[in-house]
Amino acid sequence: MGESATRQSEAELAETFRRDGFVAVPGLFGEEEMRRMSAWTDELQALPEAPGRCMMYFEPSLLRPGERVLQRIENFCPFHAGFAALCDGEKLRGTVSRLFGEPAVLFKDKINFKLPGGDGFKPHQDQQAGWSAYADLFITAMVSVDPTTAENGCLELCAGQHRQGLLGEEWAPLSDGDMRRLDARPVPTRAGDAVFFDSYTPHASGPNLTAERRRVLYITYNRRSAGDHRARYYADKRKSFPPDIERDPTRTYTFRV
Repeated sequence: MGESATRQSEAELAETFRRDGFVAVPGLFGEEEMRRMSAWTDELQALPEAPGRCMMYFEPSLLRPGERVLQRIENFCPFHAGFAALCDGEKLRGTVSRLFGEPAVLFKDKINFKLPGGDGFKPHQDQQAGWSAYADLFITAMVSVDPTTAENGCLELCAGQHRQGLLGEEWAPLSDGDMRRLDARPVPTRAGDAVFFDSYTPHASGPNLTAERRRVLYITYNRRSAGDHRARYYADKRKSFPPDIERDPTRTYTFRV
């Protein structure tokens, strides 16, 4: 683990995670690691859209009407050796394995770009998004490529609510009122910080109305004993919510959670 993480014992990390449903690890990645990670993220952003490759999703800009901006990229590990090694490494998969108490396997890899004018994400629990069809529990590692703040839409998390199980209906977001009732707290981060959170932990984020980009990795794992479901998950997703380049122009696609 990183220097900052070693200052917290593994027992302390695990206890905080069990109690709150998430745990922040400041400075998990150092400056040189973040320079590489930022460059890799730029490489992915520069890729052309291509069917069957990385899954690139776009959204209308909130700051420049009529402009389409990159929202996120998923399923990039098969096409980028650097990110594949990162997601299989000690700092991410190793930490998640210890939080699970058994080996973890990669389920999902995503970068939310939240470029200037990028929208936020409605309150939800990840498990609401049909994930129970694959496994009963997941842990996501969020890594800040850029600093995240209340102004550019940092992650907001509800401590302790993961213990209640599924709070809303599957495929339906929670409400802003739910988040206030559940005492959502902003979790600002610096580049290199990580936050590990449970798939039942309610979370949300606001829009980025600043002039600076706010790129964040979300790398999700499940217990190895629950099976390796990554290929099936992305095959299913390409059918139900394909990337923009693969969409049928006669159909309407709705992002629900």
